[in-house]
Amino acid sequence: MKKAAIIMGSDSDLPVVSKAFDVLNEFKIPYEVHVFSAHRTPQEAKAFTEAAKENGFGVLIAAAGMAAHLAGAIAANTVLPVIGIPVKSAALGGMDALLSTVMMPSGIPVATVAIDGAKNAAYLAAQILAVEDEELYRQLLASRAAASKSVLEKDAEVSGKYHS
Repeated sequence: MKKAAIIMGSDSDLPVVSKAFDVLNEFKIPYEVHVFSAHRTPQEAKAFTEAAKENGFGVLIAAAGMAAHLAGAIAANTVLPVIGIPVKSAALGGMDALLSTVMMPSGIPVATVAIDGAKNAAYLAAQILAVEDEELYRQLLASRAAASKSVLEKDAEVSGKYHS
């Protein structure tokens, strides 16, 4: 199975991106976690990204707040799928990061999840990897079925209590 990389612009993003670890672990997807800044360590971020395919990665997740150029910088140096996680900041509540992550020029796409949406980034990474991994595909189907069952059980409980 190909690996996923989770790259954050600062270790202060760790509380957000750590939510992706549980999902990747659930599906037994190997991953690495790194701190590279689009502005403070651009050469290191570029070197990692350019070598990602050869190093066994199939998808890259990039989390950053404020200007959030990390996902775009990563995407500029690879044709592997890149998923951006805009991280909430104190100043603008994450809207700055969301807009910086989602507004990419043609030809350099970044799939973008919700502000602080690390879990969905990991689920999307799993879906991307499942295109070529039948076992992972089946695990994702089973996970969806379990989630559906859980909601329907909650529906039965709630609707059983509150009806006239």
